[in-house]
Amino acid sequence: MTHRSLLPPLLTLSALFAHPCNAQDPAASGGGERALYNGIVLPETWPPRDREVLSVEPMPVPYLTTPPAVIPIDVGRQLFVDDFLIEETDLVRTFHPAEKYRGNPVLVATTPEELRVHEDSSSQSVSGGSVALLHGGAFYDPAAEALKLWFSGGTSQRFETAVSRDGFHWERGPGKIANPATVVPVNDCFWLDAEASDPAVRLKLLAVARAKDAALHQVQLSPLYHAFYTSADGAKWSEAVPAGDSSDYSSFFYNPFRRRWIYSIKASVPPRHRLRSYAESAGFGEENVFNTSVYWVGADRLDQPDPRIGDTPQLYSLGGVAYESLMLGMFFIHVGPHNTVCQKLKTPKTIDLKLGFSRDGFHWDRPWREAFISSTRTEGAWDKGYVHSPGGILFVVGYQLIFPYSGCSGKVADGRKGMYAGQSIGLATLRRDGFASMGTDSQGSLTTRPVRFQGQHLFVNHATSGGGLRVEAIAADGSIAAHSETVSGDRTREAIRWEGGGSLEGLKGQPVRFRFHLKKGRLYAFWVSPDPEGASYGYLGGGSPEARGVRDLP
Repeated sequence: MTHRSLLPPLLTLSALFAHPCNAQDPAASGGGERALYNGIVLPETWPPRDREVLSVEPMPVPYLTTPPAVIPIDVGRQLFVDDFLIEETDLVRTFHPAEKYRGNPVLVATTPEELRVHEDSSSQSVSGGSVALLHGGAFYDPAAEALKLWFSGGTSQRFETAVSRDGFHWERGPGKIANPATVVPVNDCFWLDAEASDPAVRLKLLAVARAKDAALHQVQLSPLYHAFYTSADGAKWSEAVPAGDSSDYSSFFYNPFRRRWIYSIKASVPPRHRLRSYAESAGFGEENVFNTSVYWVGADRLDQPDPRIGDTPQLYSLGGVAYESLMLGMFFIHVGPHNTVCQKLKTPKTIDLKLGFSRDGFHWDRPWREAFISSTRTEGAWDKGYVHSPGGILFVVGYQLIFPYSGCSGKVADGRKGMYAGQSIGLATLRRDGFASMGTDSQGSLTTRPVRFQGQHLFVNHATSGGGLRVEAIAADGSIAAHSETVSGDRTREAIRWEGGGSLEGLKGQPVRFRFHLKKGRLYAFWVSPDPEGASYGYLGGGSPEARGVRDLP
């Protein structure tokens, strides 16, 4: 008997097993073709339905075992987070964690509502004294010409905003952010759709909805029924659109490569417990879209327990955003303890944020299982546990990436403790494109698979201050069509110059391999652009003040 035959009686989410005909093929739903921007061809059945919910094996990634014969690279910087682009190399891949900002936390509880403490008389534990992202949102807002955070104040009774010009210094935002009367004040997820054709729906919200909402009165509601809302600015919200049933912590994000809204739906499946299912729609918030979902992903055998806790890891949440030429996934890996233990010990749950990467929007490659942003597990630390990442995930500011996140100390100002007490918001940073590098302490090379492009200017992100980097462009017949000059230094955007003053103009549209010769350094990314200044035409997470939006355009 297979695992799949056991699934229906075990699941708490009936939507996970919707009939395949309920889901739409991307080519038939007005949002794209089966052939993606990077040459990957999606299967006819989409989303895939071959995932076994009880399997703890890592998710297989078909496009890594069978990559396209020629890879188009016109969209975004090309990152070395996997072997998708690599034909052969003797360089060593290194993954890099984010660095926590020395000025953390940047937002703390200050208002009477935020500082208010709620005591549970039965357990003698407390909550409150908090500002928290939960899922929240982190986006560049072109209307305000500022970076913006959406978060929850106090015990999540209201929504708030903060704004920043540089990503590090934050002020409480002006204007009123309303809580729709029907929204249960937990589990909110925001998305700023700055390119929405209708300004009235630029701000999008998924939240748990109360049964008294008139739009939901005929829906058979569970206590955790989710609904969609839209707004121009958060001051007034639309009526609820029913999303469907799920567990308590579902979210959503946008995949611009396929022009699809993606729903990351929480389920509980013993003995694995917290998992995610997947649904998508061409327009945001299609009614009852959760009911078309399929099983997606959970923690697996490569997610190791915390030896001090011993619990089997679970996938608490999963967020995604487009970064340059791929989808970046933020995996909330819960390592325990169980809620009842946390309540007894009056300590926050331990969650680490880990990375995944996807080039087709469904299959996640997770080659590195260390924490990207960790719970410190340290008594007295503001982020001892319960770390969370917002919708939008990151900002691109100059030469670095900024990751807002919230954490929990487990204490309020007077020293009393609780599982959800004392939450604050901080930042972590990373070099631009710095998730992984290919490097050497001596000399080595990397040859790409055949790629195709319409630009003529090659750029690299490299750190070779003690060495150097040079490039060869190899034509389809194996001949070397161009040799570059050697570059040395530490730059996130370096233009490659060719011997004889040439360019890649004559190689447009043809299969080309690049061979990078590296001496004592690291290579993070490369891209070919029609723009002499190096615009990548890729995506920038939650946005960038320099780009004034979410795309790197000239």
